[in-house]
Amino acid sequence: MRTSSGGQVRPGCLALPFALAARAFTPSRPGRVTEGTTETIQVLRTAVGIAATVWLLYAYPLRESAADFAKDQAAQVLVGAGVLLIVAPVALGIFVAAARPPARSVYLRRLAGPARGFLALSVSVLVLWALLQDSAGARIAQQLGLWQIVFLPLALGAVLFAVPYGLTAVVLCVHHVFRAADVHEVLPALLSPVLVWTLFAFQLAEPSPVNAPATVRTLFLFGPPVSVSALSLWELRRLRRRFGITVRTALRGGPGSP
Repeated sequence: MRTSSGGQVRPGCLALPFALAARAFTPSRPGRVTEGTTETIQVLRTAVGIAATVWLLYAYPLRESAADFAKDQAAQVLVGAGVLLIVAPVALGIFVAAARPPARSVYLRRLAGPARGFLALSVSVLVLWALLQDSAGARIAQQLGLWQIVFLPLALGAVLFAVPYGLTAVVLCVHHVFRAADVHEVLPALLSPVLVWTLFAFQLAEPSPVNAPATVRTLFLFGPPVSVSALSLWELRRLRRRFGITVRTALRGGPGSP
């Protein structure tokens, strides 16, 4: 990190893709209700899940190579982002359409945040695909003749930027549910269970990657969707008790709504 002459902290070149991805996919609506306890519990749940996965891999042998396992885990994250690309716009559209005026017009304006996140993820994926698909970048460079001296460094820089940016964007868009909180605080709690149970359905069709007892495999299979669903219900309960925010008041434009 670097400090500018005005005293503001600016990310260095290496941290720039991560900082820009965080800016693009972290909810930032002014006046948004944030619940520190809920955010802490979410981080702790993620940390416990990671620790449990590490223990599982240490305690039981893999049925596939470590590289294949890593690819499968990355594929699950990408599937989660793909599910959000379909589910999030539909859910946001239903929520906005179901809201009463004047709340509906407010929610329509707030769709700008999720739309920017959607556009940022789409552009990063397209850049990676264009540069890496079937060595397209190398073929373009060959056709440029002497100009490839300029093109190759630019293409390499784009790849080195797009890879960490794209991976960070995928993780953050899943974690923040495509900035749904920018539209309303209840939406992340409503969309998160849909996402994890959809991923659960995909996992049912695949064999377990480890040679573990059936009870252990069942626990690790049902643990994530059940814990996320329970946390979502708890989050909705805290929003109702502490701030008077409910799905009904959000749609009706009552207390806790804009």
